[in-house]
Amino acid sequence: MIRIAKRSESQWGMHLVLLLFTAACIFPLLLMFSISISDDKAIYSVGYSIWPSKTSFAAYTYIFQEPSLILKAYGVSSIVTFGGGLLSIIILILVAFPLSRSDFAYRKPVNFLVFFTMLFNGGLIPTYIVVTQVYGLKDSLWALILPYLVLPWYVLLLRTFFSAIPKELIEASQIDGCSENRLLWRIIVPISKPAIATVGLLCILRYWNDWYLSLLYMDNPNYQPLQLLLRTMINNILSLSQDFALGGTADFPTESARMAMAIIAAGPMLFIFLFFQRYFVSGLTVGAIKG
Repeated sequence: MIRIAKRSESQWGMHLVLLLFTAACIFPLLLMFSISISDDKAIYSVGYSIWPSKTSFAAYTYIFQEPSLILKAYGVSSIVTFGGGLLSIIILILVAFPLSRSDFAYRKPVNFLVFFTMLFNGGLIPTYIVVTQVYGLKDSLWALILPYLVLPWYVLLLRTFFSAIPKELIEASQIDGCSENRLLWRIIVPISKPAIATVGLLCILRYWNDWYLSLLYMDNPNYQPLQLLLRTMINNILSLSQDFALGGTADFPTESARMAMAIIAAGPMLFIFLFFQRYFVSGLTVGAIKG
């Protein structure tokens, strides 16, 4: 009974620690939302607060003054994120699974190439020349998808997870006459859902949060993803606020607009993470069993 009571106390203590940690993670999000619906003058006079001292939706009014731009940017980001994420996870599986097999003849040189490209790249100027002049992908959505299609760290993560799968399972499937394609897609992939979901989430986040590639390769405003559009809006807000300050004009939403843009950009990924969270931790920990 004493041992059970001690175990119960330790569990309550662990739950309390996790509850405090959860609150610490949620608090910044609530603070961001509170600032986004606060009046800028109140922010400058009172400071940041979890409950807005004076509510104002001027930031959202400014951002959505042309809703078509936001919707179009959301559409471009969605196509790049989910299309690129799906294509990326398929190619990553096709690359990582052979590298996890000890009977793959070119395992060592390919592993070396994957690891080498994780440490070194071709440089900005050669990459830009290849993408724009060799491949001719200027102002194309493929310019936003191809550079992040196969990232070495994700290959190594999947390879490590596949290596932890018992070899007896693969050998039994081969004895039963299972082909390599059937082995991969019917047996290996279903039992590797935690790792695949984890890498898939990382791919989606990488595509969604990227604005650098669109800044390099996109001159057509119709192909602007959400992150680049919000970055342009932030620069416009800073420029306008400086002009207003020099001209003695009335207030302009700067701080609240920044937080509103962060809410708009992060909102979809927060909901997507809810569907992946049960796979996320197990995928990272199981994939780290072997080096």
